[in-house]
Amino acid sequence: MHELNNINELIAGCCKKERSSQEVLYRNFFGYALSICLRYAQNRDEAVEIMNDGFLKIFHHIETFDTSRSFKTWLARIMVNTSIDFLRGKKKLVFTDDINQVPEPGTDEKIIDKLSYDELLMHVQALPPAYRTVFNLYVMEGFQHQEIAGMLRISEGTSKSNLFKAKKILKDRIIKASTSTTNGVDINMPLYKNE
Repeated sequence: MHELNNINELIAGCCKKERSSQEVLYRNFFGYALSICLRYAQNRDEAVEIMNDGFLKIFHHIETFDTSRSFKTWLARIMVNTSIDFLRGKKKLVFTDDINQVPEPGTDEKIIDKLSYDELLMHVQALPPAYRTVFNLYVMEGFQHQEIAGMLRISEGTSKSNLFKAKKILKDRIIKASTSTTNGVDINMPLYKNE
């Protein structure tokens, strides 16, 4: 793997459609981009498909990138938007009813601390697509409900409702998984069937 010495030189090469620059950029950001897409996808194959679509958008629009800003942040935003477009295109984003007052579900931090990243990712991937998307945008990407509502074309209340339900399902799954390891139950079995 080539070292990423100067991102601006690499971007300049990509603007000139230099294949070698595109390959280095892809290889250097592959893991980071895939980690974002995996949070939104149902499985690795879907994540790779989303990621490759995202890189095509990056190479097609790289000349619009403002080099005074962080490339990683720009790439992440494209991967998130591509993930949303993918799920919307597959008609997987079906949102629950809008509610305005949503209590925050209590979380036992000790339970989450015991999980590896892969275990947590498995639980997030098992969420229904709409819940998974709102959860990732709010918890992982740091967007507020107003921003999420605009991105997903839903109301703020719907965003809050989906986040609440996602957290509740995750909490239930994590608790069930932590207790079922001693009972011989398969913890990889999803509680909810994805659409």
